[in-house]
Amino acid sequence: MTPTFPSEFLTPDHTDPLDGIDERFVFDFRSYDDDLAPGQRWSQWEDLEALMRGPEPRPSWVITSSGAVDTDLGILKTGKEADVFLVERCDPHRPDSAVVMAAKRYRDTDHRSFHRAAAYTEGRSMKRSRDNRALKRKTTWGRVVAAGEWAASEWSALRRCWELGLPVPYPVQIDGTEILMEWITHEGETAPRLAGTRPGPDLLADLLEQVREVLASLAAAGLVHGDLSPYNTLLAGDRLVVIDLPQVIDLAGNPQGFDFLLRDCANMCRWFRARGLEVDEQELFSEVVAGAF
Repeated sequence: MTPTFPSEFLTPDHTDPLDGIDERFVFDFRSYDDDLAPGQRWSQWEDLEALMRGPEPRPSWVITSSGAVDTDLGILKTGKEADVFLVERCDPHRPDSAVVMAAKRYRDTDHRSFHRAAAYTEGRSMKRSRDNRALKRKTTWGRVVAAGEWAASEWSALRRCWELGLPVPYPVQIDGTEILMEWITHEGETAPRLAGTRPGPDLLADLLEQVREVLASLAAAGLVHGDLSPYNTLLAGDRLVVIDLPQVIDLAGNPQGFDFLLRDCANMCRWFRARGLEVDEQELFSEVVAGAF
């Protein structure tokens, strides 16, 4: 039976505009948004530019389907400049492939409240030529760079560190001031911060070597974490994972680059000494610098 229109949709002569139309060509329109529950949204993957997606080759767990749905699962941790939430991405046609990611959301569009922000950004150029081109062309990525300096900086640092083979969460995408990245877990739970763990002697020594490799690899690439500490590293089983990278520094370009590197060494060595492993930050610093030049 052909549906009829409400009176406000009738033609001027008060006839139904569907009169005489084969009902096989009549359908009800319903927005796909009607299928979303509170706290859900459609994945924006297909709308993102290449620079806003994670580097290739991508891990097999990354869902790129345009029909995928992102569901907020709640807050994971709060911070001074950003909060981290858990988000599940699921393709309704492949429900068994659902994956939970960490979503870091900066609270405003300036992100200039970082402690000693000027010291971190000194010598930092917008400096990546691709960012300059994006800004001039006013692309979507260019707007992200302009609106969210710290979000864009962390995204770029995550991408570069991942491509260098460093132990960081895989960066899935950036959209505005939200970064979706790998959720680092151990036995199904969020991996603990190194600061809250008590490794045995053998693991402790191995972790120190992992720290040494991270510092050396960063320095060899001309980079310094700038805020490395047991609170910005996670322990996933016996694997160290470095997080929180918005302040990554150019070792040579920043006048305080070496000071930040020494501070990173001191922060980590202090924690190892407190757990019984003798290590000297000056010695570690010298090793890292010598390997970088």
